[in-house]
Amino acid sequence: MLFTAESVTPYHPDKICDQISDIFVDYFITSDPTSRVAVDCLGGHKQIFISGEVTSNRDLKKEQILDTIFERFPHLRDYNISINISKQSPFIAQGVDKGGAGDQGIMVGYAVDTNDQMVPQEYYLARKLCQYVWNNGIHTDGKTQITINDKGEIETVVASFQNISSHEIKVLVDKVIPHSMKYFINPAGDWSMGGFDSDTGCTGRKIAIDNYGPQVPIGGGCFSGKDPTKVDRSGAYIARKIAVDILKKKGAHEVLVKLAYAIGEAEPVMAVATIDGVNETITSYDLTPKGIIESLHLRKPIFTKTSEWGAMGQNFEWS
Repeated sequence: MLFTAESVTPYHPDKICDQISDIFVDYFITSDPTSRVAVDCLGGHKQIFISGEVTSNRDLKKEQILDTIFERFPHLRDYNISINISKQSPFIAQGVDKGGAGDQGIMVGYAVDTNDQMVPQEYYLARKLCQYVWNNGIHTDGKTQITINDKGEIETVVASFQNISSHEIKVLVDKVIPHSMKYFINPAGDWSMGGFDSDTGCTGRKIAIDNYGPQVPIGGGCFSGKDPTKVDRSGAYIARKIAVDILKKKGAHEVLVKLAYAIGEAEPVMAVATIDGVNETITSYDLTPKGIIESLHLRKPIFTKTSEWGAMGQNFEWS
């Protein structure tokens, strides 16, 4: 049996959109930790459209937030950027105001003992390789993909990066993964046009990369652009923490945690952990939105960082 996962750099079009959405979250939370934020971004071909709902004591000063975006992405300065922000629906707020979840949904947490990040090995290797290339100064659009077999052997490595030759990429790949049955390095040929110049991006399209890769179930909602009252985000974070805690405490090989919420209700309607194939009900955690936010200290401007390389196994408080 084969297992495959991919990773992308922070300059991939979808990841740029994720980061822009989270720049808005951090912008408002910095001054008003109780801000309610739900912001999405669509970009490409010299146009960026940002739309969403915000309820905050901090006013949106467009020049300030654009400066933050340009500091991270200088090449976007000549783009036409449209920002359309309104207040959160009062019908959603009436449930959140009493401590309930901001929406219904299912959240998944996962941990496995195959590597120090406790994530699936194929996902671990794909991200490790992508980060290595990026950290060697290749700050471009790019992606990696790793296929392993059920013995943990690497069968295929795929790496594609803008503005760098296949030979230069192979030299870097060999530093991380020197043994593979097949290598596909810039398999369509070397390329210089990438990012928003060649493709559109959208918040939330890299949801598998933000979680654990395609072998682990995904609850549904993306993370980026959402304040922590949205359990799509905070619920997934606490589910990961629970999975890691159980893995370490019980010396398990694999833990899968599933939570589910109803909009406006504080307590989850489901909280189950599958530990090496055995199901257990989760009872020892405060799984209300308020409890999650307090235990993980989520009223801080930490979210843009989570959207660079994924939120799991990256030295965050829950991972």
